[in-house]
Amino acid sequence: MQIALMVLVVMLLTGVVFGLILAFANKKFAIEVNPLIHLVEDALPKGQCGACGYAGCMAYAEAVVLNADVPPNLCVPGKAPVAKIVGELTGKAAAEIEPRIAHVRCSGSPGIAVIKYQYGGIEDCAAANLLQGGQKNCQYGCLGFGTCVKNCPFGALTMLPSGLPYVDPEKCTGCGKCESVCPKGVIEMQLIGAKVSVNCNSKDKGAVAKKNCSAACLGCGLCKKNCEHDAIKIQNSLAVVDHKICIEKCDNPTCIAKCPTKAIEAVVNGSAAEKVAV
Repeated sequence: MQIALMVLVVMLLTGVVFGLILAFANKKFAIEVNPLIHLVEDALPKGQCGACGYAGCMAYAEAVVLNADVPPNLCVPGKAPVAKIVGELTGKAAAEIEPRIAHVRCSGSPGIAVIKYQYGGIEDCAAANLLQGGQKNCQYGCLGFGTCVKNCPFGALTMLPSGLPYVDPEKCTGCGKCESVCPKGVIEMQLIGAKVSVNCNSKDKGAVAKKNCSAACLGCGLCKKNCEHDAIKIQNSLAVVDHKICIEKCDNPTCIAKCPTKAIEAVVNGSAAEKVAV
């Protein structure tokens, strides 16, 4: 009994001694944190999305305060208001930020896109993509397992009954997190105010693209020919819109009417017209 008591006393004393040593070391070698870093972090939206290029809001706050070369406008979700606050706190000029919104470049829901097999694995797009590129014949289409939805830090995406993600223009901050996790590159950041959207991501030639999906862009170039402002190019058999030109110059997007598969459509409130009804 006495031996057990002595062991307990020795352990207790050892713990107290080590605790005092650690407390002394913590105080002696503590590194003072610039209080401005916390002020900047408090101004950030705390989405931890990484759109700024840093590993979270605290990392960006430290960088923008301590590094003179880091601009105050890197917080994409915070947009101009946050950039202004960070600029004022750090004494840096905040350049204007172009507001963006996520756009889903796919209309290939079941019945429109050809399915080559029934996938029964983990409901994750990255996992499904490892099995022959996913269940769709089109190797560029949305796989529909909501990996983008799960990774959106602002709750701006939901899955439609069609199996495609819907972007809520009121909640989307344009942080680009969904874009970075999509294994197919289906999601892109699009300028807010865009007049038209190409709802296709296929790089296949016209005949192959149409065989795989009836809503595919055929790369036929009719939209390009009917654009009065040269805002559309055909790259890798896919129509690509220069939204800056389109926003500045186009009042009547004539490209829409000529598309044989309706792969290019008008934008309503930052989302493709057919996706506004969830």
